[in-house]
Parts: sequence; structure tokens; C-alpha cells
Amino acid sequence: NEQDYHFQVLFAILKRLGRTYAEGCHHLSYGMVDLPTGKMKSREGTVVDADDLIQEMASTAETRTRELGKIEDFNSEEAQQLYHTLALGALKYFLLKVDPKKRMLFNPEESVDFQGHTGPFIQYTYVRIRSVMRKADQQNIGLVKAASVVSLAKIEQEIIFHLADFPSKVADAARDYSPALISQYVYELAKLYNHLWAEVSVLNEPDESLKYFRILLSKAVGDTIKKSLDLMGIGVPERM
Repeated sequence: NEQDYHFQVLFAILKRLGRTYAEGCHHLSYGMVDLPTGKMKSREGTVVDADDLIQEMASTAETRTRELGKIEDFNSEEAQQLYHTLALGALKYFLLKVDPKKRMLFNPEESVDFQGHTGPFIQYTYVRIRSVMRKADQQNIGLVKAASVVSLAKIEQEIIFHLADFPSKVADAARDYSPALISQYVYELAKLYNHLWAEVSVLNEPDESLKYFRILLSKAVGDTIKKSLDLMGIGVPERM
């Protein structure tokens, strides 16, 4: 946003020159990004190199992942790919979850947290759903069987309504040039699914109709999480 005036002048000059494309020019003005150590200043040598930052993020993701102790069976290549996916997901999500026009503080440690409003939290929710789908396949539970459900829990209804909002949220984000709208949407979706996970059983539900419904609902949530993160340029792992 420190370049706002520059672009106002540039676009005005283009119009004076009669350039036909001048009316279609748009400056997407971003707020400044500060670090815990303060504002980055090139003249004082306090600028952070992108490659160094990504490497730091990958190292932090490795530390956090090893603390969970769930990837002992990963080979070295699989583990490194996971750390890279988590690192880029954490970095991109933390930057994109803030409205573009607002100034923000980027904290690498906070961004890789597996809880809270972070990329890894949403990636982990997707991985949880993928685990459900794999177990459903192992139990030969097909997704083509119709589910006749008499009544749904409140949390299930909330998820359905939230899923229905996805197209309009994407349209709003495009209109406002704001990926933050998608990030907030997918974060709320991940929270809703984790509430569902805590309140009801999916694969162990004794009612067959409810079991099929919850598997289908899980798949719909997982697909929407993946689409949302894809729009933000964020990858999702199958396991973590």
C-alpha cells in the first residue's frame, strides 16, 4: 500500500495517453507484513529471504510433526514432502487469511500450529476425513447406497448449510479480490467437522442409514476443503 500513489499516477498517465486498457487496470493494494522482530527494511538489512523463510517453516513443521509421532512409517522422501507441504500451507494460509488491505504480523511459529486458525489445522482435518474414507473402503462401505435419514443432529444441519454457501463465498472472494473470505470459510468448515467428530460416531454408528449419510457428508466436507485450499494455492497431504 506504500505504492498506492505511484499506481494512481501511472493509471492516470495511461488514460491521458489514450491507452484503451487503462480502464481495466487495477492495483491490488496489500497492507504491510511485519515480523515479530519488527518491520522489514531493505536499507537496514532486515529483509527476510523467501527461501530462508520457507526452510525455517519446513524445519518448524518437522519439529511439530515429530512431536505428534504419527509418521514413523514414512520414508525420508515422504517425510520431507510432508514437511514442505505443511510449511507452504502454513505460510500461504497465514498470509491469505488476513484481508489484503490490512497490515499484519506474521509469526512463523504460530502459523505452523496444528490447532487454531492455521493452515495445518485445516490440512489435518482433511487428513482425518481421508482416513475415514480409507477405512470405509476397507469395510466395503460403498458410497452409492442411498441414505434415508429421518432426523439429523444440529451439527450435521449446520455443516450442510455451510457447504451450500461455498459457491457464493467463492464469488464474493473473486468480486472483492479477497482470498481471506475463502480462508475464513474453510476454517469454519473445518471447525464444524471437528465438532461433528467429537459429538457423533461416523464409522461405528449402529444405524446403517446414518452411517452412510455421515460418510457421504465427510466426503463432501473433504472435497470442499480441498477445493478451497486449491483456490489458495495450498496443497493437502493424504496422511500426516
